[in-house]
Order: sequence, then structure tokens, then C-alpha cells
Amino acid sequence: MSRTLLTGGSGLLGSRVARLLAQRGDELRLTVRERTPTEHLDFDYEAVRCDVLDRQAVRRAMGGVERVFHVAGLTSLRAPAAELFRVNVEGTRIVLEEALRAGVERVVHTSSIAAVGPAPRGAVADERQVFPAGCCAVPYVESKREAEVQALRLAARGLPVVIVNPAFVLGAGDLHGSSTDLVRRFLRREIQAYVDGALNIVDVGDVADGHLLAEEHGEIGERYILGNRNFTLDRLFTDLGRLSGVQPPAIKLPLPAAVALAHIAESLPGTPVVTATEVLAGGQWWAFSSAKAKRELGYSPGHHEDPLASTIAWYREHEERLAAPGTRQPPALRLAGFALRQAGGALRGLGL
Repeated sequence: MSRTLLTGGSGLLGSRVARLLAQRGDELRLTVRERTPTEHLDFDYEAVRCDVLDRQAVRRAMGGVERVFHVAGLTSLRAPAAELFRVNVEGTRIVLEEALRAGVERVVHTSSIAAVGPAPRGAVADERQVFPAGCCAVPYVESKREAEVQALRLAARGLPVVIVNPAFVLGAGDLHGSSTDLVRRFLRREIQAYVDGALNIVDVGDVADGHLLAEEHGEIGERYILGNRNFTLDRLFTDLGRLSGVQPPAIKLPLPAAVALAHIAESLPGTPVVTATEVLAGGQWWAFSSAKAKRELGYSPGHHEDPLASTIAWYREHEERLAAPGTRQPPALRLAGFALRQAGGALRGLGL
């Protein structure tokens, strides 16, 4: 029986990985903080009070551990840059340095496709892509890239670490409102406009499976993209509309115009509907291949619509104030969207 430490075990992904480890028979230890919700963790584990930024607490949590899954991290695009770097970079450095000090047998570090960087528009990226420096000026992206640099630095010092790069994770059970908040906002008709971008969407269960496969079969110092279907935002919102019955947003804006409007929204009192950082991130081409994980790990994601359908169903069960099936966008927005499409078609016809 392996003694396994997992950070971030209460989150959407971490709880799925933890459950699989418990089912495998690992002697499981989860790091928790004072306010960490644990009611949904219906499997056997040992809870240890630990913040990943507290080196002494991390060192105590590593005692007697053979395997480490470092899943904890901050995913909010709205978080301040300093906080993102503190949690994602410094927290990763502390956990992995202490894993090296403890002499653990295997570490799986949860990175992100953000650390690979967006693909060139219209193309698909894989693990060989060189990170495009300054690609989109998004602090979350930069923090995940720097966290991965820390993991690779420690691999060079002898840490037996394998890196996994999940794509955009959807699925049931997002208690903290992380990546699935996109679907929630769609169902509440809070996305009134969008830009030209792409996302690789993957189910949380497939990513959890990929973590265990990486731990069992991954090569030390290598990274593996865990994704599924690449969606343009046009296709993603169309499919969400078809599966939920809620009409997708009608307005598609050029990226500079959307960023300018987001800056205006941020300058107004109250919480902005969207931030410029979110628009910049959404306007990138997050399209990837998981061929390496399939070939080397035996990774096999399910049907590409499963994560969309399961996320919609979960929010229908747990959220109020969602738009009912059959809900359409307001007439003014539909008219504006039609006018923009007509204008765009006319400009393309003129070669502009």
C-alpha cells in the first residue's frame, strides 16, 4: 500500500484524483486548511493541516510519504498577479523542494495547458511548443508557466517528477466555482458577447484518470497534455446552447473592441461582468493535441460532449436563477449581433 500525499484535495480535480487513489488502496493523506470544505470527500483519508506556503507544515505532511500529487493552485483569472505567483509558483517550489528533501519515490505535478502557451491561430500545439514569451499578458498563464519551470528545475536536481497539463476542465462537482464558471455564466445569460478564440475542453474524470496514468507510466521530467476536443468559441457556445436550451450570445466582437469595453466595465462601480484579462485569455487559441499522453500513458478521454452535458446537469441541480430551456437572448442583442455579422461580411467582401 502506497503512502500518498495530495495537495488541493477538496477542489474539482483534486477530489477526483483523491477518490481514485483511495479506490486504488493508497494510504491517502490530504492537506487541508482551516476553512477547507471536506463534506463531499466520502472516502478514507488522513487530513493534515497544511498550507502549501508554510514550509514547516509541508515538511511535516511529507513525513513517511512515498508519492506526492501536487494539485493545489489558484486558477482565478481575476486574482491579483502577486497572489497568483505566491500560490502557484512559491507554493509549488516549496512542495516540490520538500518532496525532494523527503526522498519520495514519485511526484505528479499538476500544471496546465497555460504553461504550454496558446497555439498559433488556426493551429494545434503539443508538448514540444516553446512557450511564446509575453504571448497574452495574463498573470495566471505566466504563473503556471513559472511553476512548471520550478518543477523542471527540481527534476534536474533529481526529483522524480512527472508533469501533467490539463486542458480546460469541466464536469460535475465544482464547489469552488473554478473553470466550470464559464458554463454557469452561460446558463445565467451573463455572457452577452464573445471574441474569436478556441478552447480544448476535457472532462474532470478523464483528467483524474490521466494523473494516475502519469504516475504509473510517465517519464520523469516529461510533461503530458491531458485534453480532448478543441472547440472554437463559436462551436462551444452553439453546443452549450443546444444541450441546455439556452440561446448562445449573439454578439461577436473584435478583440481590441472587447478589451476596450472590458476596461470600461472595470472602471465602473461594482463587480465587472468581464475583465480585460478574461477577454485577453478568451481571445487566444487554446487548441492542443493529447497524442503523447495517449501514446505513452494509455490516456483515453471519453466523448467530447460529456463534460458539457455533465456540467450543465450539475448546475441545473445545484444553482438557482438559471435561464430556463428555450430562453432566447434579448431582441436588442440579437439585432446588434445580426448587424455586426452583416457589417463583417461586407468588409470581408471588400477585402478589408
